[in-house]
Amino acid sequence: MNDKHSIFMRETLTVQMRQVFPPDTNHHGTLFGGKLMAYIDETAAIAATKLARGPVVTASTDSVDFIKPIRVGDVVTIEAMVSWTGRSSMEIFLKITSENLLKKERSVAALSFLTFVALDEHGKPTQIPSVIPETEEEKWLNETAIKRAEHRKERKKESEDLARFFQKGH
Repeated sequence: MNDKHSIFMRETLTVQMRQVFPPDTNHHGTLFGGKLMAYIDETAAIAATKLARGPVVTASTDSVDFIKPIRVGDVVTIEAMVSWTGRSSMEIFLKITSENLLKKERSVAALSFLTFVALDEHGKPTQIPSVIPETEEEKWLNETAIKRAEHRKERKKESEDLARFFQKGH
């Protein structure tokens, strides 16, 4: 088990960039939502691994809010950072921007939160460091995370209840 210590949130910052090509898009000429979700999960996993320095798994995709369409030719930037930690779980915040390089137009296209869990060598949850926010944005994300964590717990219980319902053959 790792000793619990703290690291700065910025130390988990992970940035990936992709250009959107026609095969990445739907019949509207915009990026497939599922494709963006795959980019989000991949980038979040890297940020989570930077914190845990060991294996991590996605526990839940808490939210993906699509704000603006991402079009063919745009460059997508996915920024991920660990915004909060529990004992073995962590919340990852992602900001997704799209940029039309020819028009020099850049805007926030989506926002997302995911939860990851750190695992030990036996595949069991293991203790992770806490994160220290520095900027106003980081402090806001960290301070508001408790409310999101409570919401996640409620939603997970509802999902477990629903799974039991369907397990009974309904």
